[in-house]
Amino acid sequence: MILTVTLNTALDITYRVRELRPHGSHRVSEVTERPGGKGLNVARVLAALGHEVTVTGFTGGATGRVVQEQLTDIPGVLDALVPVSGTTRRTIAVVDELTGDTTQLNEPGPTVTSAEWSAFQEAYEGLLGGVSAVALCGSLPPGVPVGAYAGLIRTARTAGVPVLLDTSGEPLRRGVAARPDIVKPNTDELAELTGSHDPLRATQDARRRGARAVVASLGTRGLLAATPEGTWHATPPARVHGNPTGAGDSAVAGLLSGWVERLPWPDRLARAVALSAATVLAPVAGEFDRAAYEELVGRVAVTGDASAA
Repeated sequence: MILTVTLNTALDITYRVRELRPHGSHRVSEVTERPGGKGLNVARVLAALGHEVTVTGFTGGATGRVVQEQLTDIPGVLDALVPVSGTTRRTIAVVDELTGDTTQLNEPGPTVTSAEWSAFQEAYEGLLGGVSAVALCGSLPPGVPVGAYAGLIRTARTAGVPVLLDTSGEPLRRGVAARPDIVKPNTDELAELTGSHDPLRATQDARRRGARAVVASLGTRGLLAATPEGTWHATPPARVHGNPTGAGDSAVAGLLSGWVERLPWPDRLARAVALSAATVLAPVAGEFDRAAYEELVGRVAVTGDASAA
């Protein structure tokens, strides 16, 4: 069992329009709704790969009830969300069918009280006893301490459970210092953390700050990983066009599934890159084009040196 944590869960709503024009009125050709937030996207992809997943985080209000109702329709995903008095946020993605570009609107999320945060920590600690790995994903809702992920990492380490952290800003900085097993920033998040705009130097610096392994998303150029076993760069065979929402979450699912399956790092990275590209080709976040994934995974180029750790 894998545990994913999404403190700022969401109902992801995707609108498709022929052409997005500022200040204009648009006719929507298609609307889809999915349980969202980074960790829930990760969970859906993990389940599609054959892993059993428990999801936790916060849920509240009418939007939260919709999220939980839809979670019951996902085979392999167990709902362990913790209730709050506020209302789960919505995220709106508007896909321009003419260009393939996506415009994202993200609500802030409900304000979490200190009592609700304490209840979550207790529930989280109880869930760790039956899992092989945990992913801590996404932004923090209002009211949750900025050092929340650092505390959750330390709790997991005490329980002997490996941790992947995917967040940004101050929560990332504090989380790295708590020594997670993997962090997965993008280049901007990595530069903000380390002050370096050179990805290789920045990944190595992030390891010195406490992360056991750092996997940096380079966008269309793939993933760069600095690990105790070596340093590798995984590159997709071709650039794909579509909706990039959730591509990074699919990469997390690839890394985490590879971790629990004990795959070598080059194979984990190839899976993560192929899943990310296949997600761009899917219509909504948290899904991937399986045929594209199976075709791409064997064509991802992974270069590096195991002696470069």
